[in-house]
Amino acid sequence: QVQLVESGGGLVQAGGSLRLSCAASGRAFSTYIMAWFRQAPGKEREFITAITWSSGRTYYADSVKGRFTISRDNAKNTVNLQMNSLKPEDTAVYYCAADRNGGYFHTAFTEYDYWGQGTQVTVSS
Repeated sequence: QVQLVESGGGLVQAGGSLRLSCAASGRAFSTYIMAWFRQAPGKEREFITAITWSSGRTYYADSVKGRFTISRDNAKNTVNLQMNSLKPEDTAVYYCAADRNGGYFHTAFTEYDYWGQGTQVTVSS
């Protein structure tokens, strides 16, 4: 059973930084693509970034490019999201997701097979 557990959310002032982590367990993830999404109240779940577990190749949404960095730690089986220069509009619940068919960077949340429970990020102005 695949399990994804996010941590690291919290409250931060605009311009600040946060680092989220996603601990993955339950199987080998070498062929997977791991991603981060977020969902603000009243809005659809939004793709932020993704990474291939095997090679570390990455893809970013324009809204976070240059501010957020995704990485993975194969030894610890974690995927991390470093968020810098945070803005109030980054406020949302952030989710870790896994796509077992890891050949393409999907941005639609319906393409992902496994999800974490989410962690709240609040950016105050």
